Amino acid sequence: MRFEKHYTRDQARALLPKIRTWLEGLVELRDKLHKLDQRISELMAPGKDIGGPVVNQWARSFVDVKRILLEFHVRDIQLKDLDRGLIDFPAIIEDREVFLCWELQEEDIGFWHDLDAGYAGREPLSGEDL
Repeated sequence: MRFEKHYTRDQARALLPKIRTWLEGLVELRDKLHKLDQRISELMAPGKDIGGPVVNQWARSFVDVKRILLEFHVRDIQLKDLDRGLIDFPAIIEDREVFLCWELQEEDIGFWHDLDAGYAGREPLSGEDL
């Protein structure tokens, strides 16, 4: 087994509200870091001081990103694509280790795929799967 934690569909569903919040936070922080990067680039001209509040905000935002990513990591949840909100949960189906696959626009977890198949290998979950 490649993962220590495996989710049932109900366990993964229960985490969706938190995951939506984490994804929203990551998108906001990514946008903030992009703006701060632009400001820091302007300050990198010779003779300019790049310390101060802009760099402090950047460092705090970077730490916040790491904190949110750790929420996924400690749960063995895979964030595959931030823009799409694509998430994979390790699971066991018919004695095989697979991923339950979910995207932010989806109301529920309705798909799975083999560990190495990726999004293109998504298959609908049936009632017997979990």
